[in-house]
Amino acid sequence: MAVCSSQNATWICFSEGRRPGIALRSSFRCSRRWRRMTISSADAGVVSVKSMPAAPILLPEGPWKQIPGGVTAAKGFKAAGIYGGLRAKGEKPDLALVTCDVDATAAGAFTTNLVAAAPVLYCRHILDISETGRAVLINAGQANAATGDAGYQDTVECSNAVAQLLHVRPESVLIESTGVIGQRIKKEALLSSLPKLVASLTSATEGADSAAVAITTTDLVSKSIAVETEVGATVVRVGGMAKGSGMIHPNMATMLGVMTTDASVATNIWREMVRKSVSRSFNQITVDGDTSTNDTVIALASGASGSTKISSLESSDAQQLQACLDAVMQGLAKSIAWDGEGATCLIEITVSGASNEAEAAKIARSVASSSLAAVYGRDPNWGRIACAVGYAGIHFNINDLRVSLGDILLMNNGQPLPFDRYAASTYLKEAGQIHGTVNIDISVGNGHGSSKAWGCDLSYDYVKINAEYTT
Repeated sequence: MAVCSSQNATWICFSEGRRPGIALRSSFRCSRRWRRMTISSADAGVVSVKSMPAAPILLPEGPWKQIPGGVTAAKGFKAAGIYGGLRAKGEKPDLALVTCDVDATAAGAFTTNLVAAAPVLYCRHILDISETGRAVLINAGQANAATGDAGYQDTVECSNAVAQLLHVRPESVLIESTGVIGQRIKKEALLSSLPKLVASLTSATEGADSAAVAITTTDLVSKSIAVETEVGATVVRVGGMAKGSGMIHPNMATMLGVMTTDASVATNIWREMVRKSVSRSFNQITVDGDTSTNDTVIALASGASGSTKISSLESSDAQQLQACLDAVMQGLAKSIAWDGEGATCLIEITVSGASNEAEAAKIARSVASSSLAAVYGRDPNWGRIACAVGYAGIHFNINDLRVSLGDILLMNNGQPLPFDRYAASTYLKEAGQIHGTVNIDISVGNGHGSSKAWGCDLSYDYVKINAEYTT
């Protein structure tokens, strides 16, 4: 590790390595990357990370254009991220806020874990009684899960405090939390930091970037995407940010997300669109098979683009907005799997020939969730893939099964084929060396249903990280 100091800033270069050790979260996956760290004047001598590398943009292709801005790309939105004292001194920002200038149509998706955190319970309640939202507050450091009535009241109090500062209704403020399970929010630190957080709000890209960093935990990279498209005759933007690296397993993961758009959408339509997009993205990723207590995606639609209000899922406008929302969420979901704890490559599983999309999705998730199919050993073992397809719970004729690894066909009509094992192994090794993508294609011959799922390889570093880090 090399260090170069200038005035009150310290630049640290971490040598080539895979997943970092927990003490410093030090090495990034590409050789010799510089990250800026600044010394806080309030805590002399304490090094505080103010920025971190951004995830690669893994956006699907389609009739949209990638643009900067993340959650603030859409009209009507502001964001900020600051250090609020919720993490240990010297760590990165830990408090984020996303706001809308108007009452935005609101939707949410949440963990299926029965040990749901207080903010999850609170947001479910709010979305049951209100169709709109004005703000999403996110804290890192404490999950506020398994904290009883006291933890729930902490959530309510924090929500009310944000509402008071923004001069909006308390039920228009939603909350997400991530961190250590069993720990309540450091409420006093959070409340005392809110005025600074609100004052930092901006519609500039910097606001979105700082918020995306503040919500991370064991993530090595921040995750933020925005796209622009035409819905009808109007330019519409869709943006989002997410966090996640471990405890990643359908349904959703240890992941938090905020999505924004300036399209105008009826509440029931928006909520159905968000449900569909989550099912095609965050519910299709896995790293380690653990489903978190805090998974939350909040999606806000401001209508500030001036587009015609979408009131039918069957309209061409709805289909275009749905495709963009799918793309943004899938891009973020892939970034989460790419950033999996200890991971050296992303695995993309594409299933075709199923009876419908739901069955294809189930097969894809089964393969993505298989520890034996996780490719870290660089062994092109088609049998492990076929095995995971077989126990997915979907009926198919083995004689129709087809499996490919990249461009290499391993199995066809249910029978193994002779293939160049060296070439297949090299394909896997090269993906790991550049932190690239391993593509596994599967066809089951039942129909025209298709779906994708994403995972990552499971390395020795995953065990080390989770042995040394409290979650």
